[in-house]
Amino acid sequence: MKKILKDYSLVLLCLMLFVSCKKAEITTVISPNGINNITFLNDENSDEITFLVKYGEQEVIQSSILELLSNEIDFSGDLSILKTEISTENNEWQPNFAELSTITDHYNQIKIFLKLGEAQVNIIGRAYNEGVAFAYQIPEQQNIEEIGLAENIHYNFKEDYNVWATPKRGPGVLTAQGEYKKIPLSILEKGCERPLVIEIHDSLKIALAEAKLVDYARLSFDKGTSSKYSILSSLDGEMGKQEQDTISGAIISKRLEVGAKVHKKLPFQSPWRVVMMAKNEGELLENNYLIQNLNDPSAIADESWIKPGKVLRETTLTTQGAYAAIDFVAEHNMQYIMFDAGWYGDEMKNSSDATTVTLDPKRSKGPLDMEAVTAYGKEKGIGLILYINRRALEKQIDEVLPLLKKWGVAGIKYGFVRVGDQDATAWMHEAVKKTAQYEMIIDVHDEYRPTGFSRTYPNFLTQEGIRGDEESVPNAHTLISMFTRTLAGASDNTVCYYSSRVNTMGSHASQLAKTVCIFSPLQFLYWYDKAPLAPVKEDGLWGDTKTIGNEPELEFFDSVPTTWDETKVLEAEIGEIGVIARRKGNDWYIGGINGEAARNVLLDFSFLDENQSYKAKLYTDDETIETRTHVKIETIEVSNKSKLNLNVKSNNGFAMRITKL
Repeated sequence: MKKILKDYSLVLLCLMLFVSCKKAEITTVISPNGINNITFLNDENSDEITFLVKYGEQEVIQSSILELLSNEIDFSGDLSILKTEISTENNEWQPNFAELSTITDHYNQIKIFLKLGEAQVNIIGRAYNEGVAFAYQIPEQQNIEEIGLAENIHYNFKEDYNVWATPKRGPGVLTAQGEYKKIPLSILEKGCERPLVIEIHDSLKIALAEAKLVDYARLSFDKGTSSKYSILSSLDGEMGKQEQDTISGAIISKRLEVGAKVHKKLPFQSPWRVVMMAKNEGELLENNYLIQNLNDPSAIADESWIKPGKVLRETTLTTQGAYAAIDFVAEHNMQYIMFDAGWYGDEMKNSSDATTVTLDPKRSKGPLDMEAVTAYGKEKGIGLILYINRRALEKQIDEVLPLLKKWGVAGIKYGFVRVGDQDATAWMHEAVKKTAQYEMIIDVHDEYRPTGFSRTYPNFLTQEGIRGDEESVPNAHTLISMFTRTLAGASDNTVCYYSSRVNTMGSHASQLAKTVCIFSPLQFLYWYDKAPLAPVKEDGLWGDTKTIGNEPELEFFDSVPTTWDETKVLEAEIGEIGVIARRKGNDWYIGGINGEAARNVLLDFSFLDENQSYKAKLYTDDETIETRTHVKIETIEVSNKSKLNLNVKSNNGFAMRITKL
């Protein structure tokens, strides 16, 4: 009885402190491992929502401000804490389509109920071993049903740290698919994409990111003005009629810069604002599941119909070409073929009808029997994915989906999707939900970047939002994307192989390595190449088309999985070198991509099982090999005590498959 009274008195004392003080004591939440922490309302003399972030004892983000603006609710005035709630979660979940077979979801959480003048706001803070995150809730209040809202977050830093930034956003500019540059944060420009990697020092890298963006405006970054070294995050404004470049898909029209950026009925919660933190870029990538952990569990009870796999694009848009493609992928352990733009007319014309097979004469002379193709694919165990531009989808999705289901189509690739404002975001994610109802998989292309929704709807297998092989990127830029863009999730890089651009991008061995290094449950291979028996296509609309050969190293493409049970980054330096090992079942695969400087790579196989011998098949670049691709294949025996030195030339790479003996 005495213990109960003592505990009750302690609780009462705490409640008195919270109720009687304008500001209660500093509210901090610390990660389970005691390293990462976020403190809210750290400035006792401020009536603003402030926060700071620490990694151990180091103040990574100095006192910063979350600013909320609305015409319906005044978020200013005296700040006071009504109450706080503390909780802990420690769970695991088993994704079927990820970089790990089991993901740990372990965090400590604080929820702070605030008053700002007459306004009520709840702040939720979480501290994970992988980083910290926060969101805000606007509860029901003042008989208000709906509000318009703008959000600004002013992140303040101690020094002018280097950041990896995408181009300045503007009409006709691709940002999510844009070229990264390493710059001081003090010269950051408007529209910088997330995740934004910031190099605090050699043993600490962080990334500002966003999670669970479903019915809200996208955030992006700009140079801030709240301190000498600051970053401003804000929301994308509404856009009227959207005009796009017909080649790149870049937005030409302008967005509203002022006023409310989202309109929400009360109550609601914002997406999560995330600070990923790790010793280095490799650890950031290994821990990128933090983004999915901040999303809801799967809404699909039976996921058995969702099948990841490798895809061959069929560019002739003919029945004959489709049959040849199906035969090829069936023989090479691939799972899908895809028809790209042109099967229902000119994708850029609003008049084109995706409920018909009406070939664009610029793309194909036909004939194309869609149902015959899906039937033949079903015989061979191969699915068909169809590309549809957002113009057709936005006006026809409710008619298109049941028709494609009737045709036997396995999935859709959405093209030139609208991104940024709340309306575009909500439509896109609603389209994913609708497609799940018809048991179809999804690949979203162009400027969309993920925020973890694939956990909730796993049929959403992959997306672009990356400067991939279609842009003829050199290895050095692929090595930037690997440790920046892919922190957000799966990336459809559209791996090419025989195209002449490979010689300027890097090498054929580094192309093999991309299937390991750049995670995508749908892995598009041979992007500019055609199956050996497909008709010749010489119009040049899809680049430098070559016929897929029978080089011995293609066995690596044949065997490599697209989802994984375990992932380890063995060596990482943004823009310079990346070596990743991934396990599926008993087999390990290693991909290594090198940048401009030749280097020695030491492979340490200590991640392998003890007391077990393995056969390792190594694929490297070697000009003396007399094939089109000059890839050398060696077989060696390794164990967890083995080490292997590889001399990797400039812009070369290597791949390896390791199996138990």
